[in-house]
Amino acid sequence: MTTIKISHDVLKDDILVLGLASTNSKGGLVIESGDLALDTKAILAALKDVGATGSTDEVIKIPGSAARLMVFTGLGKKSNSYGHEVLRRAAGAASRALVGSSSATFALPCSNIENLGAVSEGAALGAYVFNQFRSASKAEHKAALKTITIYSASATKTDAKSVITRAQIIADYTFLVRDLINTPPSHLTPDSFTKKFGAVVKSAGGIKAGLKITIWDEKQLKSAGFGGIVGVGQGSANPPRLLHISYTPKGVAKKRFAFVGKGITFDSGGLALKPALGMEVMKYDMSGAAAVCAATLAIAALKLPVAIETWAPLAENMPSDTATRPSDIVTIFGGKTVEVLNPDAEGRLVLADAMMKAQSSKNKLDGMIDVATLTGAQITALGTRTSAVMGNNEDLQSSFLDASKRCGEAFWPMPLPEELRASLDSPVADLANIGDKYGGMLVAGLFLKEFVSPDLPWLHLDIAGPAYNEAKPHGYTPIGGTGIALRSLVTLVESL
Repeated sequence: MTTIKISHDVLKDDILVLGLASTNSKGGLVIESGDLALDTKAILAALKDVGATGSTDEVIKIPGSAARLMVFTGLGKKSNSYGHEVLRRAAGAASRALVGSSSATFALPCSNIENLGAVSEGAALGAYVFNQFRSASKAEHKAALKTITIYSASATKTDAKSVITRAQIIADYTFLVRDLINTPPSHLTPDSFTKKFGAVVKSAGGIKAGLKITIWDEKQLKSAGFGGIVGVGQGSANPPRLLHISYTPKGVAKKRFAFVGKGITFDSGGLALKPALGMEVMKYDMSGAAAVCAATLAIAALKLPVAIETWAPLAENMPSDTATRPSDIVTIFGGKTVEVLNPDAEGRLVLADAMMKAQSSKNKLDGMIDVATLTGAQITALGTRTSAVMGNNEDLQSSFLDASKRCGEAFWPMPLPEELRASLDSPVADLANIGDKYGGMLVAGLFLKEFVSPDLPWLHLDIAGPAYNEAKPHGYTPIGGTGIALRSLVTLVESL
């Protein structure tokens, strides 16, 4: 695991990371070294010789004087005040380029605490490599950057050290989410998912840290009436589970929120079998569950005074002689019936069970947020880098969007048009699990809304595209699992 430090002492690392920005359209460059003073004239000449532009995601390495190797990471156009996400991505791009290195010092613009947090967080998030399942070829693949030192004049300040601690916590739990997403379904089943978090909760302090974990197995789920989870999981040899993690802060909790995350450890489509091309990515269909569970542990580690009730409905959606058939009817926890017209629209079924269970608690909730890789329609509408947010409460949605913007996660508000609700009507059950194919992301949101009390503030986050990066790595984002939504959830709770 990568370690983050902060220092204002004499440089000790052999590698120094600096910012590089463009000043005009004629190839002008400026080095942004934050609190570190440098003689840049000769360095700028060398950078121009190698064709550096200072553009975002550009990383240039040249021999150094202050350090053995100088690494320049692009900041785009010169600014007196770089945006937090610009700094976060630049630091992350540099970390990604330093795989195989032991340590590096990052001297980037950290004029205030927010910038310091962005640089440290980006540098940490970029230092990620997933080599867990390599064996014979493992020696050919380098490890991530081990130690990151942020060079800043604020090194001795208490709030600066708190920022570094927060960045470490965010990175550690984001890596947990990425690791789970990248783990193959042969090794990550509903049962092993719960055991993994059982071990993580224990190492995080368990009861002493205000954390408690409860797991329902397939027999308990069936007897308690969780028809959605049971129906989705009944076609698999790996039985379903329901994981509950609660965090109770010391003292009086200012608010209480429920997080619910879709946990389909592999989605074949069930009897509505998906095409083979691209099915290998469906190991990521538990991204929402991983994000909400890890976010809860991060909130506990930060000792935030907000109680969290997290629910992860876990199942493997497989075709077999016991799988749910098109036209089958399942009964969701609480009694509402659903006609399953499409077994590949399974995520909303397990979420409905968990959302109803979350609202059955005797403790009054101030809000509920569900996170899911729910629809391909989300990718069609918003692409692979912007997630969707829908809900029934403008204040909560506004607070969430502010939080997501601050932490650098892209979310966009989408409507829940009432005219689409009629398409979910069923002639034989309370509602069907699919409706109008046009606006499918919105129809899925309307389905989930049916399982939310009208007076409970609720948000639905569809992260289908951004949860898994199949393209080139960029900024602090690797190929594979990204960990999207964790930072927004934590930042939202901090703002409360």
